[in-house]
Amino acid sequence: MSEKNIPLTSAEIACLWNLYMNDSASVCFLKFMLQYIQDPEIKPVIQFAFDMSSNHKQQLTDLFQREQFAIPNGFDDQDVNMEAPWLYSDMFCLIYVGHLSKVGLLTYGGFVAMSMRKDIREFFTKGLEETTHLYNIVVDIAERKGLNPRHPYIDVPKETDYVNSKKYMSGINPFSEKRPINAIEIAHLYMNVLTNAIGEKITVSFAQTSSNKEVQEFMIRAKNISQKHIKIFVDTLLEDEIQTPRSPDVSISQSTTRTFSDKLMMFQMSLLTAAGIGNYATAAAASQRSDVSLNYERLSLETAKLAKSGADIMIKNNWLEQPPGAPNREKLIRSHQQ
Repeated sequence: MSEKNIPLTSAEIACLWNLYMNDSASVCFLKFMLQYIQDPEIKPVIQFAFDMSSNHKQQLTDLFQREQFAIPNGFDDQDVNMEAPWLYSDMFCLIYVGHLSKVGLLTYGGFVAMSMRKDIREFFTKGLEETTHLYNIVVDIAERKGLNPRHPYIDVPKETDYVNSKKYMSGINPFSEKRPINAIEIAHLYMNVLTNAIGEKITVSFAQTSSNKEVQEFMIRAKNISQKHIKIFVDTLLEDEIQTPRSPDVSISQSTTRTFSDKLMMFQMSLLTAAGIGNYATAAAASQRSDVSLNYERLSLETAKLAKSGADIMIKNNWLEQPPGAPNREKLIRSHQQ
C-alpha cells in the first residue's frame, strides 16, 4: 500500500486538527502584533513566527483536501480587528512568542511520537525543527535586551550522594523539618512563575478589550489565580532563601478597543490553561518533596475548574469547535429503527 493510501490514525487526525486550530489562532495574534512592532530586532522574529504559522495552515489545508478531511473553521480575519490601537509592547510580543515556542517544542515532540505515517512524521519533524530555530532566536535576542531572566543559581555539586532516609520525601507534616528543595524542584517552580506571569498579562489585556461581561469576569478570575499561584511558588523558593529573579516589566497598553473576538480569546485561554495543567503534572511527578508535589496537584485542580468554566462559556456561546471523534454507534442504530 502506498503512503498516500494509508489511512490516517485517530492520533494523526487529532494532532493535525489541533495544529490547524492552534496555527489559525496564532496567525490572528501575530498578524495584529506585526503592524505595531518598531524594534528592528524583534520584528523579524515575529514575522518568522507569523510566516511559519501561515505556511503550516496552508499545508494543513492542502493535506485535508487530499485526505477528504473536513477543514476546521478555526479562526480568520473576522477574529481580529486590525484597526484597533496597539495593545502589546514590542518586548511583550517577543516574550509571548518565546512562550509559544516552548509550548510548540513539547507539542511537536508529542505529535511526532504519536504519528506513524511517514509524510505526517516528516511534517511534524519539520515543524519541530522550525520551532526549535524560533525558540533559539527568541532566547538570543531576549538575552541581549535583558528580557531573559535566568533561573536561580545554586552551587554546582562537588560529589555524588544517595537518599538515605524516607524523610527526603516528606514535607507535609508541619512539625517535622523539611529538607531544602532540590535543583529539579527549583527549576519547575521558577518555570511556573514565568508562565503564570505571562498568563497574568494576557488575561488583563483580554479583560480590558472584551465587551462581554461574562468573558471579562472569567479573565479577571484567571488573572487572580495566576497571581495566587505565582505567590505560592515564590514563597516556596524563599523558604530556602532562593531569590526569584524578577521577570521583565513588559507592558500592555490601556486600550479598551475590541481587538480579538471573544471566541479567539477564550480559545487562547483554553490553550494556556491546558499547558498550565500539563506543566503542573510534569512538575508534580518530578518533585520529590511531598508538600511541593501536593501543591501542584491542588493548583492543577483549581486550574482545571477554571478551564471547565471557560469551556462552559464557549459552549453557551457556540464558540467551542468540536474535535473529530468516533461515530456514535448507538445513534446510528437508532436512526435505522422502525
